[in-house]
Amino acid sequence: MTLYELTSDYLNLLELAEDPDIDEQAFLDTLEGIEGALEDKADNYAKVMRMLDSDALAIREEERRLKARREAIENNIRRMKSALQYAMEATGKTKFKTTLFSFGIQNNPASVVMDEYDIENIPERFLKYKDPEIDRKAIKDAIKAGDEDAMDIAHLEQTRGLRIK
Repeated sequence: MTLYELTSDYLNLLELAEDPDIDEQAFLDTLEGIEGALEDKADNYAKVMRMLDSDALAIREEERRLKARREAIENNIRRMKSALQYAMEATGKTKFKTTLFSFGIQNNPASVVMDEYDIENIPERFLKYKDPEIDRKAIKDAIKAGDEDAMDIAHLEQTRGLRIK
């Protein structure tokens, strides 16, 4: 049951909007093919968009729930693996086979453990720097303040967007 009563045209539009595999042109053609006064179309579009917003929110919440579940499972896997490795090392059985699996403890590749964390004591050749990023907010503020350097490299552009209340 939908939150709003929708005509078959708008139910079809809702169905297409929820289909991740829908061809963009087919969706746009469906939008264009719906007849009616602009006000009626706008009301029905808003109904469909509200329903889609609700679906998107529910999916976002489910993604969070599934992510937390995945992380808990991965943590349990790490704990089990650590416990098994501890037991194998404690008993001296570092390599064996069962009918289903082979188990073995081996050395991992060497990793760097830092003894010195003060960046000023690290030789330059061991440092890496991030690529510079453009600070768009600083440029915007400079343009608003009349800074010629900023106006030589960028401009402000006003766009418009639909708000539905």
